[in-house]
Amino acid sequence: MGPKISVDSSTLMNKGLEVIEARELFDLGIQQVEVVIHPESVVHGMVEFTDGATIAQLSMPDMRLPIAYALAEPDRVTRAVGAIDWTSIGSLTFDEPDIETFRCLALAFEAGRLGGTAPAVLSAANEVAVHAFLTRRIGWLAIADVVEATLDRVTPARAGSLDDILSADRRAREEAERVVHQVTAA
Repeated sequence: MGPKISVDSSTLMNKGLEVIEARELFDLGIQQVEVVIHPESVVHGMVEFTDGATIAQLSMPDMRLPIAYALAEPDRVTRAVGAIDWTSIGSLTFDEPDIETFRCLALAFEAGRLGGTAPAVLSAANEVAVHAFLTRRIGWLAIADVVEATLDRVTPARAGSLDDILSADRRAREEAERVVHQVTAA
């Protein structure tokens, strides 16, 4: 993982963006998407059916597998990563995320509920905030502050065209930079 993805993983913004992606890709309501913390990183996704049954995708925690899926689609590759040794895994645990500590996840759910250009504003503000963190202009805790302030200041609009999204992205980046400057000036 690169530096930005590592930071997004530490703030749980990566999961928040995945929630929004799932909503869009599968035409779900945001309330139909849940996040659980799974420290073993073996279960990569689950789908619950209307009868209560759940199907999960499990594999070793290695990004070579999804990359192989993307490159070989619609076919499957043989052994992109090693098979799971079920006897050495032990147990699989799942916890609710702490959205008070990991506020970026809560902000992503809110942007997903708002819809329109709000997810673009969220993503742009996060990119600015993470860059500011990586360049040591703000601390880790300020990432969520920058994203939240930007979401508060940039009113979401209808996302009827690519131009609407790009305009929201530009406005959010400009506003997030202002927020970063305010944080560093304080």
